[in-house]
Amino acid sequence: MNERVAPTRTASFEARLQKRYAAERRFKAVGLGAILFSVAVLLFLLATMTFNGIGGFQRVEMDVPIDFTQAGIAADPTMMTQSGAANSLQAQGLSEVVSFYASQALGDEAAAEIGPDAWRDVAAAIIADPSILRETVTFSLPTSADLASGYSGEGSAEMQTLAQKLADEGKLAKNFDPGFLGRSDATNPQQVGIWGALKGSMLTMLVTLLMAFPIGVLAALYLEEYAPRNRWTDLIEVSINNLAAVPSIIFGLLGLAVFLTIFPSYRSAPLIGGLTLALMTMPVIVISGRNAIKAVPPSIRDGALAIGASPVQVVFHHVLPLALPGILTGTIIGMARALGETAPLLMIGMRAFVSTPPDGLTSPATVLPVQIFLWSDEIDRGFVERTSAAIIVLLLFLLVMNGLAIYLRNKFEKKW
Repeated sequence: MNERVAPTRTASFEARLQKRYAAERRFKAVGLGAILFSVAVLLFLLATMTFNGIGGFQRVEMDVPIDFTQAGIAADPTMMTQSGAANSLQAQGLSEVVSFYASQALGDEAAAEIGPDAWRDVAAAIIADPSILRETVTFSLPTSADLASGYSGEGSAEMQTLAQKLADEGKLAKNFDPGFLGRSDATNPQQVGIWGALKGSMLTMLVTLLMAFPIGVLAALYLEEYAPRNRWTDLIEVSINNLAAVPSIIFGLLGLAVFLTIFPSYRSAPLIGGLTLALMTMPVIVISGRNAIKAVPPSIRDGALAIGASPVQVVFHHVLPLALPGILTGTIIGMARALGETAPLLMIGMRAFVSTPPDGLTSPATVLPVQIFLWSDEIDRGFVERTSAAIIVLLLFLLVMNGLAIYLRNKFEKKW
């Protein structure tokens, strides 16, 4: 009986083996380095945005005590619930009252640097609680952009000197600005807010989702389950794949040519913006939907047909629920892309100055990416800080939206 002879490991064999091991170690090191580099860049981006954005959630304010018992301002509680309450208070001279008490507390030079719309903060407090008209209340009112720049060590020497003097007296400080999340755009960086753009983004994304998701899913189901295999379906598939790679500004031109021609009075409305972004998002949902449907095992279909289910029941009771997690993954990608788009919305006019939040889908509005773009074009440092703060809000909105979609995907996910 012949005995097996162990293979001889020659020097050349050992050299080749060590070379392969070394190549594997290098590959692992390069992969780990790529991951660490990506994480480092992400952390650097988040740290930079957070550091620059902290100042955007603050504003420079001066404390002004107002004795409403001597101001001569009257407010009927029923009138304060109406839309024109602020205009009624202005007609009674509220802005002059604010200027008068600012001069008494700060001096004429400092009072002149109170923001021109600071009285609106006082009006909002009166509308919220008319009983303060019987008291003396101290308000932290925003300053002008020039004095805010002086407080930051920029601007004219005169403003820097005045800001330093008021700060030393304890009359000027930079405080957290909760109203940044509740106001809309303004010409003064001390008065701007993000709510108008945030609400516009919410309404636009709502229209995008309601249009792109059902149409994209139904198109994917038809192409994968019902459409015959011929040259026309091949042409449709190629067209959908090409649409997914088309630059976003092309969809803006399409929205400009089609939707604004049909609805010319809805320029810059969330309805038009949502329809435009739905065109851009739909191909991504169709492609991901087809891949998810294709991944469902054929045995699921065969088993359902074997127990008497109709083809429609097979699709909607068995195939679609199993493919839904994959479809939601594609929807997340498409909606995240749509949320950050600026070019197509600029083409349909959603770059207008909007000082009030939109009331509905047909009201003039802007969105967060466009608002960030407009603020980044301003030269005032106050807008630079506000831009960083708006970017943080956009990232948080994106995280919340994606987190909700991931939760739904995991909830409907089934394993076999």
